[in-house]
Amino acid sequence: MTDSSAPLGAAREQALAVRSLYEVLEERFNGKTWSLHELMLGFSNDVGYIGRLLLANDGTWNIEGDPRAELEHKLAESMWWTFVLADKLGIDIDEAYTQTMDRIRTGLESTIAHTDPARSEQG
Repeated sequence: MTDSSAPLGAAREQALAVRSLYEVLEERFNGKTWSLHELMLGFSNDVGYIGRLLLANDGTWNIEGDPRAELEHKLAESMWWTFVLADKLGIDIDEAYTQTMDRIRTGLESTIAHTDPARSEQG
């Protein structure tokens, strides 16, 4: 797993500390903690709400409260869900994020180089 010196390490630790507090309450109220599927449903619900908040931010959907503040909250909470799910699945999210961004960046740079209009004109 990732330590706090890794780029996402401190955020991960904070997310998992908050998750452990939720687990205390889940045990008290439900007699068990949420399963992986229940966690995913919670995440899915929040992602769906982000869609409505984007509409509210654009003025095409009315909500109570400040759409911008709600978007900040739900986007941050979505990062929290990602850390929690990665932990439950034993995924080193810091390593996975770094590798994924490197792979995407390399692919994009290659595509940009191959589709450069200046390069086509030289050919």
